[in-house]
Amino acid sequence: MYLRRCYRKKANQRHAYWALVESYRTARGPRQRVVAYLGEMDEAGRIGVLQAAQPQLEQASLFEKVEPQWVEVDLKRVRVECARQFGGVWLGYELLQRLGLIEFLAEQLAIGREDIPWATMSLVLVLARWCDPSSELHLAEQGYESMALADLLGVPTDKINDDRLYRTLDRILPHKNALEKHLKQRLGELFEIEYDLLLYDVTSTYFEGQAEKNPQAQRGYSRDRRPDCKQVNIALVVSRQGLPLGYEIFAGNRNDATTVEDMVNAIENKYGKAGRIWVMDRGMSSEDNVEFLKQEGRRYILGTAKSMLKRFERELLSQEWKQVHEGLEVRLCSAPQGEEVFILCRSAERQEKEKAIHDRFERRIEEGLTKIQAGCGKRKAPPTQVAQRVGRLLGENSRAAKLFEVSVETDTNGWGQLQWRKLEGWREWARISEGCYLLRSNVTDWSGEELWRAYIQLTEAEAAFRVHKSDLQLRPVWHQKEHRVQAHILVCFLAYVLWKTLAQMCRHAGLGNDPRTVFAQLRQIQLVEVVLPTRAGVEIRKRCISHPTEHQAILLQRLGLQLPESLEMTRV
Repeated sequence: MYLRRCYRKKANQRHAYWALVESYRTARGPRQRVVAYLGEMDEAGRIGVLQAAQPQLEQASLFEKVEPQWVEVDLKRVRVECARQFGGVWLGYELLQRLGLIEFLAEQLAIGREDIPWATMSLVLVLARWCDPSSELHLAEQGYESMALADLLGVPTDKINDDRLYRTLDRILPHKNALEKHLKQRLGELFEIEYDLLLYDVTSTYFEGQAEKNPQAQRGYSRDRRPDCKQVNIALVVSRQGLPLGYEIFAGNRNDATTVEDMVNAIENKYGKAGRIWVMDRGMSSEDNVEFLKQEGRRYILGTAKSMLKRFERELLSQEWKQVHEGLEVRLCSAPQGEEVFILCRSAERQEKEKAIHDRFERRIEEGLTKIQAGCGKRKAPPTQVAQRVGRLLGENSRAAKLFEVSVETDTNGWGQLQWRKLEGWREWARISEGCYLLRSNVTDWSGEELWRAYIQLTEAEAAFRVHKSDLQLRPVWHQKEHRVQAHILVCFLAYVLWKTLAQMCRHAGLGNDPRTVFAQLRQIQLVEVVLPTRAGVEIRKRCISHPTEHQAILLQRLGLQLPESLEMTRV
């Protein structure tokens, strides 16, 4: 550190004042930042400041151990103040270090004249989303001071405001692609991940407000059951372990099938056209997409529409099934052209569920039609009104609507009369196909069991969306501008990477695949400020970390994490 003379004009006079400046190195060379402005000082004052700053040149660690000092304390007046959540944010900080994101963000977000480095503010957003997700406004007003982020990152509470957080979103968004590439490489190094099987799925997230400044905010099919709200669609690609490879954001009214070509091209442009197998559900398996995937030798495993099962009625009735899991059977069927294989799958649990649904809807329709038919004899109604009632009934119970043949006729007086009967042929087909679904693939050198096991890995992508929406509170989106919405989703994506990193660490440590229990335990660790009144009349204030319980200590040991005993900067 050194002192720098600065000048300022006031009332046409030039005044000199001093600033304490720290020099440090970055990937782009040496940089300087102002630690404090000291005002006007004489020579003695300058010497005193330099002497006081000298110990900082040793670059003491935040968790540095110091030699004990002995003082006499009034035990009756000892108190604890400012309890803050520490375990969760500290765990997130450790994960960021393992992923190399702290150094990466520092390199990408160059330091300028800002008071707080943008890289540090980015860590604030990611750690807050990971530990206590809320809006940027809530984080600035209440959330930040309830967590030990100021203690870990060195950003005072009074420096956190919603405007600075919003501008941080603007700064981090341009680095989305670089972040995805860095994380792919780092996750592969940490956990030996192979991205040979890519799972692709799409979800939606809705807005509060009209989002008129966001052209991507449109009304469409809502997975959140909020058709009244505008939304955007998020397309995510993950590995078979659920580790994210990349994502894209599409307009809220975009059909899932139309996103496939854009997403596949985006991944191939980033990471090359290596030999990968794409796994997608039946919402993506249009014939246009199948033809696109066949181009340039792409391999795929796709779900198909249930209507295609009719082509395999003979195979469904066959007894040549192979059990690959308890209550699950598969059968491999060759396509006529020989370029593809179809995999028939039959689930006992799914069969029971679909049968119950069909029976329930059949009962509702039968009761409803009987009621409408009886009403036609008592209360006369025109045919159009009767048809509307029938249409509404069948629409509400569509899963069994094809079982009934319904006709509305006009009697001699011009009133509507209802006639209906059941189609037993449909019932027979329903009983055969209940619990069955069909996959198609051009991976012809795999067995039916291998193809099925690869396809069910799609649950990892679905689980990723559940974590985003529940644990990380992706929804609802409060931002109204397009670039802010995209940056909000990027922060959620980075927090999800922390989540999956912890999940992988838990799996390798023999703690299971769900990190929720581990996170819930470790986030109970608190940081408190202990005030020690001394005989000399001064108060010593020391920040201490609560001692881990036996259960917490075991988790830390299994994960290979070392909890610091206290933080530096004891104040008197």
